[in-house]
Amino acid sequence: ELTRPDKEDDRVNHIDHLNAQVGPVFLTYRARPKIDALIAEVVKRAPEYDFNSEGVQHTLWVVDMPGIIEKLQQEFARIDYLYVADGHHRSAAAMRIKQKRQAANPAHTGNEAYNFFLTVIFPHNQMQILDYNRVVADLHGLSPEAFLEAVGEKFTVTPVKDSHAGKPAAAHDFGMYLGGNWYRLSARPGSFDAEDPVQRLDVSILQENLLAPLLGIHDPRKDKRIDFVGGIRGMRELEKRVNSGQYQVAFAFYPTSIEDLIAIADAGQIMPPKSTWFEPKLKSGLVVHLLDE
Repeated sequence: ELTRPDKEDDRVNHIDHLNAQVGPVFLTYRARPKIDALIAEVVKRAPEYDFNSEGVQHTLWVVDMPGIIEKLQQEFARIDYLYVADGHHRSAAAMRIKQKRQAANPAHTGNEAYNFFLTVIFPHNQMQILDYNRVVADLHGLSPEAFLEAVGEKFTVTPVKDSHAGKPAAAHDFGMYLGGNWYRLSARPGSFDAEDPVQRLDVSILQENLLAPLLGIHDPRKDKRIDFVGGIRGMRELEKRVNSGQYQVAFAFYPTSIEDLIAIADAGQIMPPKSTWFEPKLKSGLVVHLLDE
């Protein structure tokens, strides 16, 4: 996934000032039953931490049994690929910090703490992908009526009664909130390349057929007129953003599948920005990687 420069800069400044990484990059891998079995043994013991924060239960075990550690290392060594699920900006920031500190260290060896970054690794079948929705500040000079008519060229547009009915139930369907009303949009046949793993993503379909040509948002990574709302916040958050007057239209997505993410990575292609919202999310600071040790 390509990163947004402003978000990347924020991460660099945060890590540099703390001299530590406190938020892990989320990686995933194709599940391996042997790893699952080893973890099942570990969690039979009492956890190191077990607490609730903002309605989320965080439970952490420290693996300090040499036999289990060795077996886990052996099994993870057999994994061909790790996929970045969430944390592209953190990954990019970690690389920039590494380059900066390496340039300032004439005795650089490659073993310094700044050469590494904090990650958490989940099997693919224990990762939940939620929708990652969009809100846009204006209609790019169009009236609501003209905008709806233009949308109808690439999508079927169906008015629905509320946010529940507007929530997409399948890929290539979208919810749209405009002028206090919800609509269901369905991509028309032929409006995207169904054989291309990137072009058939819903985020690509909306970007290529609506956000860019109708709303003038050609680079969502940099355009200040668009914002992104994680599906964990629900459909009501989209209504709230538009009803506040700060944004004029909202779009709800059906979640991208983990299979789509892996297929795109395996094909060497790039995910569109803000394609996925992953859960679970570990609390920042639960595990810390200091850069001067």
